[in-house]
This record gives sequence, structure tokens and C-alpha cells, in this order.
Amino acid sequence: MTTKLAPVPGRPALRLGGGSWTLRLRAAAVPVLGLAALVFVLALNLTLGDFPISLGEVFAALFGGGEEAHRFILFDLRLPRALTGALVGAALGLAGAITQSIARNPLASPDLLGVSAGAGAGAVAVVMFGGSAGGLSGYLSSVALPVAALLGGLLAAAVVYLLAWRRGIEGFRLVLVGIGVHAVLSNVTFWLLTLSDVADAGRAMVWLTGSLNARGWDHVVPVAIALAVLVPLTLFGARTLGALQFNDDTVRALGVRVELSRSLLVLAAVGLAAVATASAGPVEFVALAVPQIALRLSGLAQPPLLASAVLGAALTVTADVLARTAFGMVELPVGIVTAILGAPYLVFLLVRRYREVRG
Repeated sequence: MTTKLAPVPGRPALRLGGGSWTLRLRAAAVPVLGLAALVFVLALNLTLGDFPISLGEVFAALFGGGEEAHRFILFDLRLPRALTGALVGAALGLAGAITQSIARNPLASPDLLGVSAGAGAGAVAVVMFGGSAGGLSGYLSSVALPVAALLGGLLAAAVVYLLAWRRGIEGFRLVLVGIGVHAVLSNVTFWLLTLSDVADAGRAMVWLTGSLNARGWDHVVPVAIALAVLVPLTLFGARTLGALQFNDDTVRALGVRVELSRSLLVLAAVGLAAVATASAGPVEFVALAVPQIALRLSGLAQPPLLASAVLGAALTVTADVLARTAFGMVELPVGIVTAILGAPYLVFLLVRRYREVRG
């Protein structure tokens, strides 16, 4: 038996074949406009540097024309960095939208749930114990550090999930356990730094602040593969994610296998955040702030997945442009710029939550 849904009053409907969907123009416009902003900041990012290249020369080089020097600068230096930033931002934005939807809590993000801290502890452990007394070079630098960061993030997420489990996952408990695990792993990272020499600690700190400096195609490919696999799966699960906004009894009545669906979506979010962190280090607050920005721009009841990914990419590339240009010859890690932009937003969320609890 099929059920024919009535149209929502005041909203146009999109009918295709036997299907019908409510058309939300505002929600549809956000990812389109976000994509236009992303293309603009990507092009701007490619023109900036010690050797300025005009926008026309950028497009000429991208399509195989222009000077050989321009093609070298773009394809070997600037384009991998810009794409790494865009892909990392998209992965973090999407991961944040999933975790906040599942936890039904705007504070739930991989930044605060221990994923970034676990990745950082894994990476610093490699700096400490790997190679020649912690020196990062050659094969160790290109493979062991991101792999250790990925495993550290996944392991931290598994610990948080198991400790928060009490016949199911409750959003507030998940956030509290995540903050606790994040604090423990952050202190483990600092302890490891005290054991290393000054040079190794300096290299580790650059990675821990989240940096896109010297990123190449080997950093682009893993995040691109993760997004190519996980974005279609998460978009396919968007309907299930919407059902998880209700209480568990209602979700079961809708025919959704609550724990299985929740576990798979959490696994996808953790995988996205861990791969992004392994590529660029912990780029803080993107996963926290972007889903709420997308939510308010779209006017929906839960963070939109596609818009969060697009806006995450645009925000990260914009932060990279600021990090490269705002202080003249001094270039900041992109994670510092996103932290400066995101920290006030976290304070705003905490104050608003406090007022809601106070009634």
C-alpha cells in the first residue's frame, strides 16, 4: 500500500514521475550561493603569494595555457593547498552537521568530542617515538603521521561512544563524555611534547595548530576519496537522520533501526573528521560553527548536510586567505584563524544554553 502525502500549504511542490517533494527555495539557495562564494575565494587564493598571478593568468594556466612558471606555481604549490583546505573544510562541516543532528545538541562536534584531540595525540606520539629520535622525514613524514592521526581520532571516538552508551546515546551525555576525553587526550599530547626536544616540539606544534602550509597532492587525495565515498552515503541517509530528531520510541515506530542507523552515521562523521584532521591537523571550530550557520541561513529544523559541507569549504579557504595575507610577511596557520573566528561563537552557544537552562 502506498501513501500519498499532502502538499505543505504555502510551499511549492516538485513532482517528478510518481514522486513529490516540498521545494524549499531558501534551503536550496544556500548551497548554490555557498558554492559561488567558494569558487570566488578559491580563485582569489590562487592569485595570492610571493609571485602574484592575475585571475586571467590563473584560468589560462588551469586550462593548459599561459607560462610554464605559472603552471608550476599553480599545480605544484597553490592548487594542492587550496583544494586541501576546501576538502578539509567540507569534511569537517559535514561531520559537524551529522554529529549535531544525532546528538540534537549544537555543542556536539568532532572538535569537542575528542576526535581532534585523539588525532593530535597520535600524531605527536609519532613525532616522539618514530624515526630517528622523533625526526620527521621521508616515508615517516608522508605516511606514518597522518595514519597515526587517523587511528588516534577513530580510537578516541570509539572510547567516547562506549563510555557514553547507556542503553542508547543521549546527546548531553555524549557531549560531557567527549569533553572529558578531549581534556585527557589534550594533556597526553602536552605531556608527550615535554618529552621531545625543542625542534620536534616546534614541528608538532605547527601541525597541532592546523596548517595548510606545504600541502601537496598526497594530502588532497585521501580527503577527496573519503568525501567521494561518504558524502553520497550520508546524503542517502539524510531521511534517517531527519527521523532521529524525534525520541527513540517515535523513531522505532517510523520503522527506523535506531542504534544501527545512529552508529553508522556516527562512524561516517568520525571518519570524515579523522581524515580531515590527518591531512591538515586540527582545524578548530569549523565543525562546530558551520552547521549552525547553515541551519540559520536555510531556516530548517536541523543542520543541512550539503549546505554545511559547502559552507565549511568556503569558510576554511577564506580563513586560509586571511592567514596568508592579514599580517603581511607573517603567515599564520589556518587553524588559528578559524579558532579566532569560532571561539566567540562557542561562548555565544554556552551563554545561550545557560539562559535556556535557567529558564
